[in-house]
Amino acid sequence: MNIEEFFELSAGKWFSHRTSHNLALNKSEHGKSEIITEMLAADHPEVAKLCQKYEIDPKFASCGARVTWNGKMESHEEKHTGSTVLVTVPNEDNPNEGKLLREMGFGEKAPVAGSYKIGSDEALTLITEYETMWAEERLWFASPNLRMRVSVLKRLGSFSMGSFTSEIRMGGTSPAKASEAANSASS
Repeated sequence: MNIEEFFELSAGKWFSHRTSHNLALNKSEHGKSEIITEMLAADHPEVAKLCQKYEIDPKFASCGARVTWNGKMESHEEKHTGSTVLVTVPNEDNPNEGKLLREMGFGEKAPVAGSYKIGSDEALTLITEYETMWAEERLWFASPNLRMRVSVLKRLGSFSMGSFTSEIRMGGTSPAKASEAANSASS
């Protein structure tokens, strides 16, 4: 599976259940959200705009996605809603690795670029470094309609949070790619 196929398989509406553990406070919390991922073609105007923001020629982008979320953590009254655009820029010598440009994510104050890698196990690993923290997230499909995510957040030299998220596709599978991914996931 390549990055474009991973994004295509991720397109759709998902129910997400997240369990996070704050290591410093020794506290766990749960949250639920709805996530909608829409594919954006490499030549989409939002893809070009984000590339230009990072001073990258848009012709090097392979694909993009708009991700929208609406959720709530059990310990917070306010809902967490937002949207961001993601763009992949593969390395010339290895398209299974590259930059992941991000417009803005939950809790972020400015756009940030990270890196991605699709492993031989077809899992996507994302690494993002901020001024005061570092995040690693790993995503994979257990089946076309079940996606898993684990993430670790490191702040000020120590691990501060870990989370596990299961995401269930709402409304069926995406075309063609779903059966290919199911075959891959089961082998």
